Amino acid sequence: MLWAIGFLVLVVFLAIPILAIVLDSPVLNRFVESRRGGQIPPGEVEDLRKRLGVLEDEVGDLSTSVQTLRDETQFLQRLLESAEEKSARLPPAP
Repeated sequence: MLWAIGFLVLVVFLAIPILAIVLDSPVLNRFVESRRGGQIPPGEVEDLRKRLGVLEDEVGDLSTSVQTLRDETQFLQRLLESAEEKSARLPPAP
């Protein structure tokens, strides 16, 4: 029973800062403003478009890097497999 009370106290202590962070977030503030009929200023929209473009470029670069790493890994795997096959075909040392 004591562990249940301790768990409840821990949850309350953790919930307070988490709720404060979430309720003060800009995303939630914009959502509330949009529900009230408020509009996002045009300057912020342009800033968000620029940031989205930068993020899309970064994702493209990262996708290219991941594909390069996959290709290199496949090459090394084939190289190791061929080396194992060659060593299996060699006669034992005297």
